[in-house]
Amino acid sequence: MKKIFFIYFLTLGILSNSQINKYYQQQADYKMNIDVDVKNYQYTGHQKITYTNNSPDTLSVFYFHLYWNAFQPNSMMDQKLQELSKTADKRMITPEGTSRISLLKNNEIGYQKIKSLKQEGIPVKYTVEETILKVQPAKPILPYTTTQFEMEWTSQIPTIIRRAGRNNVEGVDLTMTQWYPKVVEYDYEGWHTFDYISREFQGVFGNYHVTIAIDQNYIIGASGVLQNPKDVKGYLTDAKPMVKKNKTQWIFKAENIHDFAWAADPDYSVDSISISNGPLVYLIYQNNGQTKYWHQAKPYIKKYFALMKENFGAYPYPTYSFIQSGDGGMEYGMCSMILGNAKSLESLIGLMFHEASHSWFQHILASNESMRAWLDEGFTSYAEHRMMAKILPESAKNYPNPHINSVELYTVFNKSGQEEVMGIFSDHFKTNKGYSTAAYIKGELFLLQLEYIVGKQTFSKIMKNYFDTWKFKHPTDRDFIHIAQKISGMDLKWYWNYMTYTTRSIDYAIKSVEKKGENTKVTLENLGNFPMPIDVYVTYTDGSKQIYNIPLNMMHNYKKQESDLNQINLPYWKWTQKEYEFSLNVSPENIKTIEIDATYRMADINRENNIYPK
Repeated sequence: MKKIFFIYFLTLGILSNSQINKYYQQQADYKMNIDVDVKNYQYTGHQKITYTNNSPDTLSVFYFHLYWNAFQPNSMMDQKLQELSKTADKRMITPEGTSRISLLKNNEIGYQKIKSLKQEGIPVKYTVEETILKVQPAKPILPYTTTQFEMEWTSQIPTIIRRAGRNNVEGVDLTMTQWYPKVVEYDYEGWHTFDYISREFQGVFGNYHVTIAIDQNYIIGASGVLQNPKDVKGYLTDAKPMVKKNKTQWIFKAENIHDFAWAADPDYSVDSISISNGPLVYLIYQNNGQTKYWHQAKPYIKKYFALMKENFGAYPYPTYSFIQSGDGGMEYGMCSMILGNAKSLESLIGLMFHEASHSWFQHILASNESMRAWLDEGFTSYAEHRMMAKILPESAKNYPNPHINSVELYTVFNKSGQEEVMGIFSDHFKTNKGYSTAAYIKGELFLLQLEYIVGKQTFSKIMKNYFDTWKFKHPTDRDFIHIAQKISGMDLKWYWNYMTYTTRSIDYAIKSVEKKGENTKVTLENLGNFPMPIDVYVTYTDGSKQIYNIPLNMMHNYKKQESDLNQINLPYWKWTQKEYEFSLNVSPENIKTIEIDATYRMADINRENNIYPK
């Protein structure tokens, strides 16, 4: 009898462990009907949500985001702005440092008010916790089951302060982002009920069917594929708008995305670009003297989608839209909202490339930006600068690599003493500069230095494998490192740990170069507290060059040769060892220069001691 019980509990343990280790993700399918009152900047909404619980957990509580409730005096977003004062985002404060939210009048605030909420036809209890709606389901949502919610709500479109709202600085009427009550993500880390403070967010993958009724003179740009182009103005020259009570219905469908956004204005023009083996790209903007570069950007956009496919993976959706709206640049499912009045073609292209690259690293690889913003913002910045250098090579100015500005910005900020670790939740950084450095710049350097560690060819394989493995899922940095280690054959946990959980700095130096008989002894020194493998570039007086690769012992492997230069692999440098010596089979008079990391891919805080002679 004891033996039977032992086998029974052992089996239970195996099943339990397999459930714990099995990846899952939820699904939320939306069917919406929206009626917009453009005169009063309000709308009414009705949505049916089919929610599938693919987790092994019973959900006895449920949550929605109500983002626009943040745009009210004394909200948490308002309080954070008042705390930051003049160091806050300049778009969100007055010149004197006063939160613009604190000055909003009743007809300028944003809100999302729930009129009714039912589960399977049964009214449910709920409480509004500012930007979070906490729901007590009529019945628990069991593992591997599906349930339906039906909701009616009203919203007021706020004066635009951050991302969403009405009448932006370029005169676009409506920027409808984070605009609907949205299901909160649930995964093995639990419910992601992050309050909306102004920065990042994420969502549940699903399908959207959205019908928007709006005054007949408006043109809409949105996520998804327009289902009735013949019934609306702007998308077909021979369209005959279907008008009912002075309103036109716009119907959009989008599949397997985790957010839906749209914008509307009577002065929009709609242009399009067909990408070979790619999406139909829409340009939706006010075609005037201020937006003259939009048309010129077309050939660069074509090259961009082709190169992103080659370097990272194919864009999988049928359409993508660049929409003039918002307060800067912001990515959403199958579209981006960007300011259109660019100072130059290069600045417009750079903004377009950055926001579109989010499609790969936030909307296809849907990492949780609220917890790990660098995993999206940093990877996106890496892709943006890589694409700019390939498509607009003059922007790189013959630098050793197209990311050198980010390297220099980071090393300066590291010395300021204001740096914070990358792993902090996005809204919890002490300063905007601390956040932007961690998320954008250091996140970009995470990839740049990884390329330096493993080599360009191996790095390319890592990025493509990461995309193919985790597209349409929610990867974490652990998932990325797992792939990087598998492809490279290196142990990279040390690098992951130092980059994400510390603010330690890299500082390697050439301590001495001495003649030893017919040879040259080179002594290197680690003056920092962040260990790294080292590439030493030696240029001889006859013009020839060699690379001496010194791997870190924790890697337990060597970098494969990544260039045409002869690479000589030296013994490991132990991370506990401060100095390292090696010999060159020539005398010092035959050496022109010796340089640590001539490609400038390592964020060394003092490059002056990286080169001999000084």
